[in-house]
This record gives sequence, structure tokens and C-alpha cells, in this order.
Amino acid sequence: MGVGEMGENKHEALHISPDTPVEGAGHMPTISAPQRLLLRVLHSWARVRRGMTFGVRAVVINAAGEILLLRHSYTPGWHLPGGGVEVGETAEYALARELEEEAAITLIGRPRLHGLFLNMNLVRRDHVAVYVVTHFSAGLATVPNREIIALGFFKPDALPVETTPATRRRINEVLHGVAPPALW
Repeated sequence: MGVGEMGENKHEALHISPDTPVEGAGHMPTISAPQRLLLRVLHSWARVRRGMTFGVRAVVINAAGEILLLRHSYTPGWHLPGGGVEVGETAEYALARELEEEAAITLIGRPRLHGLFLNMNLVRRDHVAVYVVTHFSAGLATVPNREIIALGFFKPDALPVETTPATRRRINEVLHGVAPPALW
């Protein structure tokens, strides 16, 4: 994987999954009862094991001003890339690891912290640090896989219909200099 210039994107408007709806009318898919139960069990286990969950997300912006989004196999919608911070990791290290694992993105330089949020959607102890990434090199992601079913860079005014409301809010805050709220 070569080192690129600021925000170089070797995947020009990459949409790895050809059957992924990107434009046009549509609605946000609902999460099924078994998926909701699984997420609650996983978060409950994390709560027992850790007491509090801490995750990271990234607003990755390429040189064309496009935003990296991805779709998980276990929850509906398009999201910012990221994941959990493991014991012994810094938030920045976890972010770099998650970007590499999910999207073959290698950080070049330090990301900028956008905000720290309390996400009470499933549990009342979930915190998320959101970073802005503009200096990176993009490799070739192996998608679909068990976790990520699709990913791509999208113009901010042409995000997929199924982009989650929280993802849209974070993108808007970053692109328009809006101060982040305390809640996700």
C-alpha cells in the first residue's frame, strides 16, 4: 500500500456492493427483533465486563471532499467507520486499527478530535469519540466480509438514503463548523 497525498482516494466513489441502494427514494430499514436482542446482549455483556463502553468513529474526508461511509452486516444503515476501544488502547490507536480493519485506511498523521458523545440508544454508558481524518492512504478493502458488507466515499450532498440520522448530524457538524452536542 503506497502512501498518498492528503486524502487520496484510490477507489473513486467506491461502491463495493453493486446491489447497495445509494440514490433515490427509500427508507431507513428497521432492525429486526433478533438483531435488536443480539445488540442488547452484546452491550449488556460489555457493560458487565467493562462497566462502560467507549468507541471511536471517524469522519474520513478525501481530497475530493467525499465522506467515507460503510454498512455493517449486523445493523442497518450507512455509518461512519469505527469501533470499540479495547483495554490498553488509546482512542487514536483504536481508531487507526478500526480504519485499517474495516476500510484499509492507513492514517498519515494524527486525526483531529471533533467531539465526545454520550450515546444512550442501547445503554446509558456508551461513549463515542468522533475524529476527523483528512490525511490518509487508502488500500484495497476486502469487502464484503463478516462485519462490513459495503463501503464507499460519497459527496456530502449525495449521501445514501439509508445514512443514519446520527451519521448525518456528525457530518453536518464537521463540514459546517457546528459545535458538537453532548449526546449522540
